[in-house]
Amino acid sequence: MQDQGNRNTGGHGDGASPAQGPDASHADAGRPGAIVIVGAGQAGAQVAQSLRAGGYDGPLVLLGEEPHPPYQRPPLSKKHLAGEVETEGLHLKPAAFYAQNRIDCRFGVRVREIDRAAGAVVLETGARIAYATLVLATGTRPRALPLPGAELPGVVTLRTIADVEAIRARLRAANRIAIVGGGYIGLEVAAVARAMGHKVTVIEAQDRVMKRVVSPAVSAFFAGLHRDHEVDLRFDTGISGFLGKEALTGVALADGSELACDLALVAIGAQPNDDLAAACGLEVDDGILVDGSGRTSDPAIFAAGDCTRFLSARYGRSIRLESVQNAIDQAKAVAAAILGADEDYDPVPWFWSDQYAVKLQIAGLSDGHDTATTVGDPESGSFYVAYLREGRLIAVDSINHPRSHMMARRAIGKPFAEGLLPPA
Repeated sequence: MQDQGNRNTGGHGDGASPAQGPDASHADAGRPGAIVIVGAGQAGAQVAQSLRAGGYDGPLVLLGEEPHPPYQRPPLSKKHLAGEVETEGLHLKPAAFYAQNRIDCRFGVRVREIDRAAGAVVLETGARIAYATLVLATGTRPRALPLPGAELPGVVTLRTIADVEAIRARLRAANRIAIVGGGYIGLEVAAVARAMGHKVTVIEAQDRVMKRVVSPAVSAFFAGLHRDHEVDLRFDTGISGFLGKEALTGVALADGSELACDLALVAIGAQPNDDLAAACGLEVDDGILVDGSGRTSDPAIFAAGDCTRFLSARYGRSIRLESVQNAIDQAKAVAAAILGADEDYDPVPWFWSDQYAVKLQIAGLSDGHDTATTVGDPESGSFYVAYLREGRLIAVDSINHPRSHMMARRAIGKPFAEGLLPPA
């Protein structure tokens, strides 16, 4: 399940740049016993922090693809895009934290491959960093639309600070915006763009917004919310390409019609960065396969965050989560396992999305439910939907109803949760 309202990524690199961090000589790197973390997103940063907090005093290397220190991603499609939070305000920790904790940070570097036989990662530059324990926190990347015109200037995705900066620059000149995908990111950007005065059309291949993660009642509420803000919603609509010669001028719809636009955001989900893992022979299946401790099929390699897939006894299947909650909690489990604890990570997932003045909070995973009950009046703007399977509560969607969300997170964790939610 993907949470585009509170996203997390790590990343495995995008070219080399001069060393950044407490020790530009990287004296610890490659020493016996080094722990190397590939991916400097929320999960990678949390692993490093938890290792130091747990008493690990050995060499610790954090590698990230972006030129920025670890930062929050949820505000990217909301307050950062709107200009309310600047780049420095996104940082998870001040630079001094990494220096004080002797975390050897290298930002703006790319890991080309993992040499498991030698116990080393190989950077794009050819430099090698030896590890005794390796942690992959490589996150996800936006799913691409391999359609004609997808390479045109004006066709964008949103995942990084650089993406937001590029979108901001284009928004200054753009008037008509097409958003391909009616999920969290698409709807959050639609809300920001409307607040800026832009004309917005959301193109969704399904018959309702956020269909994969919420009930028809919740979809209908958010569709009404966006229509109230004059967003043009097109359902059951695919696209066949992007129009323009030197820059984007429109979107070609699958029915043969055309939609003029100056900017097109492709927001159709994300895919795990599991390529490095697959290339070195680790087991992957739409994510790096890990056990309850975050250990991969190689006992010397762990993984955490968006890029992982693990078996959930709570939900009776393997799951891959894209959320801040999972990034932080699974990273803590990985750090504990590296330090010798016996972990069995099986969380109650939770997510959120902010659109206009409305907050959607989700506890649990609703897919597989057999009953969905709406409590409260959607017309009031504050209600929740409880999802059950065979009489057991498995998820709750709360719309401007924080009390039900907090109680749901507690209730879903119980063996059988009945009657634990408050009235609307």
